[in-house]
Amino acid sequence: MANFLAQFQSIKSSCDHLIIAGTRAHTKEQKKKFTHPSSGIKSSCCICNLNFHHECFPVEDVSDLWPLVKKGFEERLPFKRACLNNKTRNPVFVEKLPAEYILTTDARLRSRFPHELALFWFREPYATVILVTCEDLDEFKTILKPRLKLLVQNDEREWFIVFVSKAPPHNDQATKMAKKVYAKLEVDFSSKKRERCCKLDIHGLEINFWEDLESKITECIRNTLDRRVQFYEDEIRKLSEQRFLPVWNFCNFFILKESLAFMFEMSHLHEDSLREYDELELCYLETGKHRDFGGMDRGDDHAALLNPGNKPLMQIVQDDSFREFEFRQYLFASQAKLLFKLNRPFEVASRGYSFIIGFSKSLVLHESILPFCMREVWIITACMDLIKATASHYSDGLVAPDIEKEFYRVQGDLYSLCRIKFMRLAYLIGYGANIERSPANSASLSMLPWPKPAVWPSVPPDASSEVLVKEKMILQATPRVKHFGIQRKQLPLEPSVLLREANRRRASLSAGNVFELFDGRSGFNNGSGPELRMSPAPKAHAIAISRTNSTPGNFESSIDRPMRLAEIYVAAEHALQTTISDPDLWKSLSSLAEFEQKYLELSKGAADNYNRSWWKRHGVVLDGEIAAVCYKHGNFDLAAKSYEKVCALYAGEGWQDLLAEVLPNLAECQKILNDQAGYLSSCVRLLSLDKGLFLTKERQLFQSEVVRLAHSEMKHPVPLDVSSLITFSGNSGPPLELCDGDPGTLSVTVWSGFPDDITLESLSLTLTATHNADEGIKAIRSSGATILKPGRNTITLSLPPQKPGSYVLGVLTGQIGQLRFRSHNFSRGGPADSDDLMSYEKPTRPILKVFKPRSLVDLAAAVSSAFLINEPQWVGIIVTPINYSLKGAVLHIDTGPGLRIEESHVIEMERYSNTSENADCSKNDGCTVAEELTRMTLKDGRVELPDWANKITSVLWVPVCAISDGLAQGTSADSKTLLFWLSNPHLKFSALIDRTLAVHFTDPFHVSTRVADKCDDGTLLLQVILHSQVKASVTIYDAWLDLQDGFAHSGECDGRPTSAFFPLVVSPTSRAAILFSICLGTTVTKDDVKAMRSDSILNITYGITGDRALGAHTPVPMEPIGPEDAQRLTFKSAIVLQQPVLDPCLALGFLPLPLSDLRVGQLVTMKWRVERLKYFEENAVLGNNDEILYEVDANTEHWMIAGRKRGHVPLSMKKGSRIEISVLCLPLIAGYVRPPQLGLPRVDDTNISCNPPGPHLVCVLPPALSSSFCIPA
Repeated sequence: MANFLAQFQSIKSSCDHLIIAGTRAHTKEQKKKFTHPSSGIKSSCCICNLNFHHECFPVEDVSDLWPLVKKGFEERLPFKRACLNNKTRNPVFVEKLPAEYILTTDARLRSRFPHELALFWFREPYATVILVTCEDLDEFKTILKPRLKLLVQNDEREWFIVFVSKAPPHNDQATKMAKKVYAKLEVDFSSKKRERCCKLDIHGLEINFWEDLESKITECIRNTLDRRVQFYEDEIRKLSEQRFLPVWNFCNFFILKESLAFMFEMSHLHEDSLREYDELELCYLETGKHRDFGGMDRGDDHAALLNPGNKPLMQIVQDDSFREFEFRQYLFASQAKLLFKLNRPFEVASRGYSFIIGFSKSLVLHESILPFCMREVWIITACMDLIKATASHYSDGLVAPDIEKEFYRVQGDLYSLCRIKFMRLAYLIGYGANIERSPANSASLSMLPWPKPAVWPSVPPDASSEVLVKEKMILQATPRVKHFGIQRKQLPLEPSVLLREANRRRASLSAGNVFELFDGRSGFNNGSGPELRMSPAPKAHAIAISRTNSTPGNFESSIDRPMRLAEIYVAAEHALQTTISDPDLWKSLSSLAEFEQKYLELSKGAADNYNRSWWKRHGVVLDGEIAAVCYKHGNFDLAAKSYEKVCALYAGEGWQDLLAEVLPNLAECQKILNDQAGYLSSCVRLLSLDKGLFLTKERQLFQSEVVRLAHSEMKHPVPLDVSSLITFSGNSGPPLELCDGDPGTLSVTVWSGFPDDITLESLSLTLTATHNADEGIKAIRSSGATILKPGRNTITLSLPPQKPGSYVLGVLTGQIGQLRFRSHNFSRGGPADSDDLMSYEKPTRPILKVFKPRSLVDLAAAVSSAFLINEPQWVGIIVTPINYSLKGAVLHIDTGPGLRIEESHVIEMERYSNTSENADCSKNDGCTVAEELTRMTLKDGRVELPDWANKITSVLWVPVCAISDGLAQGTSADSKTLLFWLSNPHLKFSALIDRTLAVHFTDPFHVSTRVADKCDDGTLLLQVILHSQVKASVTIYDAWLDLQDGFAHSGECDGRPTSAFFPLVVSPTSRAAILFSICLGTTVTKDDVKAMRSDSILNITYGITGDRALGAHTPVPMEPIGPEDAQRLTFKSAIVLQQPVLDPCLALGFLPLPLSDLRVGQLVTMKWRVERLKYFEENAVLGNNDEILYEVDANTEHWMIAGRKRGHVPLSMKKGSRIEISVLCLPLIAGYVRPPQLGLPRVDDTNISCNPPGPHLVCVLPPALSSSFCIPA
């Protein structure tokens, strides 16, 4: 089968369409004119061929009808929306399926040998159209029908019959006969499963004919295609199973596989065709039966990724397979052609980039047998071809945005790869000194290995002049000196020393000596190029000159000695000239100007595509390479714009090392352009970089440039932002606190990034209010010039009075010479020993807090514990001056409700013992304490403070009495308020300090009672518990109890305790108890109930001993009294006594519920029993009738009461009489619910005993199931 490879490629290139054949039938007259050799019928065949993407239809013209219908048939081409089946038998609609009708007499349809038919079946007709006409039914039966039977007897051909009626419309007989013939034709050649006939009336309007014709042709194409696809799949499967056998022949597999792919391509099933080529490539790589790699022919250096017909297949065949170099490119070209037809240029670019990377690895493996730098040249041409082809086929806006960005990213990768390989070729021929040694170029080229030929090219014998030119170029090349005299070791552009690599790969390399190998130049370990020319020794330099001026005859024996660098350049240039067949590529390497033009073109292409993709950072980096070329050619404006973008990227990413490489270039461009603002900004940014990136003298030079420009006359002065160089923060610790109207001094820490001291002619700092936006921004300025030292500086600023609020640092501004600068960056407060801490975090804590008009004095209560109520007590007020002299100050005192100041008594003021004197008092002249205690009088609520208390903390004791008219009820404690304000008439402005103090007053005791015991004779022991509520010792001298009506003292006691244990001393906050013996009094009548006293009075005579500095104390004497009376105070407290519940009058019991369960909806009877326990005479409070009132209380959501809820029932007055009360109830919900409760409204609870008590909860079951919902078993 491989012998047909040439014929297969010829057929594939010429027969690129499908064939349709047709037959015509004759009438009697036509039969005489056209006679078939066997049947007397002249027949001709019309075939429709589809070029490449066309279907082929042969037409059998039996009746010479083709000239009549040809125009109508061809006008309907191509077919619209043809439905075909793909390889997986799924329907696919082809928008336009071109076709061409060709007669069967065409020479292209001549018969072939059987083995050729099977091999090239894809070019055979896909359908046969038979054109017939007949005007007589007998003629149809005897002549036309047998002939048609003979034509359609081949089962493998798809066919259908077109009956052409030429009957005139006015001839009814001819029209009827034509209909009869067509009806008979349908009966004989059509079936229920498939219609194979259609009728075309030449003189009539057949609207549906053309649609019917197109559907029948499409059906024939679909059936033929399915049958042929199945045939090729079976054959391919057989060969695939044998691919690991020795008899495997890849050429046979290739012809079948590509025949199938070509057939899909002709049918416009490009997806299936592409899939076949993908499988073919995988099978080729898997079998690996390719011995010769290829690529040795002239022109192979130019990639053929988009030209499948670059070489005939017979030229690349090798035994039973193909050479890898040409065949893999052929497969990719076929795939790219299909992808372009599918309008997927992005996939072509993406696949192409991956193919170039993968195929270059194969080139590396065979680099020793390929021409010099074949891999680099092939990659350059491949990238350029892909870029041009995909860019021409791509249209913006027709794909999704993410696909569009990815397309431009791949385009950028292709440009970048081409650019790197192009720079490598340029370096090999001596253009390395003109390539920018940037970080991007160094990273790309230093990791790219040198070419690895079997033998490094030698210098041609007649190239002595060229060597001299290269030597001169090497000696004249000087590395570019950066601005500010920055000295940096140049970045390498090579993976290793080219001189050593080239000589190592030379054939017959002699050992020589190392000094001669490196041409007498030191520094060879740093790489080739300019590094080899640094610091030459005098003797070595002389040797180099002598070699340079040597005669051409020296080159004849150069193979026996190491080559010099210039000779390596010349040898590589001549070898490349032999390798490169593309004139445009060689032209770009022919001169330095052409190289820079091509280099700029590739860099711009990569940058533009990256900028339109996701990888914008790659584009910005390449903009820096473009800027270097622009700078070299004097286009400083474009260079500065590109450098600005690169610096913005590096600064945003925090890549300071890279920024240090590019920023000096930007500064140099700005200086040349006289962009003073930009140049200043660049100098400041250089100073802001990490200190380790530049030497100290370099940083000092940056600063000198800033100072020089700041003190010079600038045409357009602009504020300079030094936020990255000068930062500031408040000092550590709490913020400065001031009051409204108070000036102060603000201390701020400023970090300077300048290497030397710098003088600031002015310095100001803005403060911003945090909670009040209306306050705006306020600036504070330094009084004179400020010198900032490197690192940390602390400066103080005078702070004018500010409005109340919280303030944070805003912007630091100042002036250096005539230059105004500003900094809006903030720093954290660092450790005290850190001089170079610079952080750029804005602080959230305030630096200054200004409060409302500040108090000149602090007033506070001296005692927090309670004082005695209704007794004059010394209330202490602590007066503390706050950085203010109280000389001449007047204190105003006003009492709240329930308080009274004893103005008739003196007011005392003394030094506060718990605080030391104000430190300022001992320092000020004349500040001495005149008295330790001063007594003053209160006039109209005002008292003037003594002079000795103007700067020390003192206590003012005021006699205050809290008035309470009611009796104490257990605990009697209250909080009263005193209002103080201080004024100083000597001040120019009125300074009032208002303060309200809370003072607590209470009774001496908290009283509680309990019945300690009940005697058999009805006597009750009442225990009265006294809990001291003051921080003072209380002595009880006497206590008695005035009982309420209904109670009486037992025996003959007069209300005193049963045990006279007086005097009784009660310690602070402790408790004591007193026992009283009482009993129930006589029963009162109904008329005397209203006159009864409801509470008892406890009377206590006591004395108190305490300190006014701690709380309650001996009352202030308003007038002189004796020592005995001074200690006697009276305390009264109301005590409520109730009849004991141990002797009830009535017993109320809940009777047990019935044994049956409670259910929702079922009535239940609730029963209670009421029994009188005492005779009526002993319970007069119950009334004088023999009826009692009852009331049933139940939750209406849980129970429904069926009986009376409230009513009277008779009950005898005699002791032991009983009665039962019954009430019908209906449970409403299921669960545990509280049952109804029976109450006696007119009987006090103390007279009722619950026996037996009612249950707290009862269980109510759900209702029983209704029989109406039950289904019998």
